[in-house]
Amino acid sequence: MRAGMIGAQTVPVLIRREGPQDVAVIRAVVGAAFAKPGEAEPVEAPLVDELRADVGWLPALSMVAVTGAGEVVGHVVCTRGYAGDTAALGLGPLSVLPGYQRQGVGLALMHATLGAADALGEPLVALLGNPAYYGRYGFRAATGFGIESPDPAWGEYFQVRPLAEYRPSIKGVFRYSAPFDNL
Repeated sequence: MRAGMIGAQTVPVLIRREGPQDVAVIRAVVGAAFAKPGEAEPVEAPLVDELRADVGWLPALSMVAVTGAGEVVGHVVCTRGYAGDTAALGLGPLSVLPGYQRQGVGLALMHATLGAADALGEPLVALLGNPAYYGRYGFRAATGFGIESPDPAWGEYFQVRPLAEYRPSIKGVFRYSAPFDNL
């Protein structure tokens, strides 16, 4: 898949599944994407490693964005979650190296992930993020679907994106894979 146009630049990338050779570079990409001044390592970097070791890990939904030169510049992962008693997906983290942000890499990762999740017959994807950003992908406040956030303080920032297998009867509190509980 090729990155879309955002701003004045695009970076052509191939989106593919994560492979064993990508593990260390994914940690570096995630660390760089979420780095904050004065913070040794953002929580998102070890989170991906913990998710990979968890029963909720779904290898088909851990994807990297690779430039034509073979550089991994982005990563996204969905893991098994539950909306009430219904299996669903929790998305995150979505990471792009700072030098490649706002160039369509995140857009390409998101479209590939949603397409793959839909093709796998998943009913919905949930995430915690900025509604202004994720709204462009069809994410809406989870409460509008009868799905409650794991933390009520998240409010409108906890969103879901229904897929083709979505049913309005899917309701309840959303539970992410266990590693998210340790954040």
